[in-house]
Amino acid sequence: MAKKCDLCGRGATKGASRSHSKIQTLKRQNINLQSKVLEGVKVKVCTSCMRTLAKPDRVKTKRKPALKVGEFGTAKKTGKKIVKLTKGAKAKPVKAVKTVKTKK
Repeated sequence: MAKKCDLCGRGATKGASRSHSKIQTLKRQNINLQSKVLEGVKVKVCTSCMRTLAKPDRVKTKRKPALKVGEFGTAKKTGKKIVKLTKGAKAKPVKAVKTVKTKK
């Protein structure tokens, strides 16, 4: 019987055992296989696949459309206002315009 995962097909890998004198001795590193019943069939599954099977199904959310040239928006993390200036370029932060008060 092969020591391979029935889901992903991963098998054993080669590794090197090193002594103090740096002599290399090749060894076989088997994967962590567990037998499990999936949908009424007994299969050999590696533990990384078992973790993946235990994950809940992801629900995709709608994405916001990208900024068009000349459009204003706000950055997620910093909250700063940004504007896209040219096609193909990333959106850049808008510099605040200082107002100068004049004395009358």
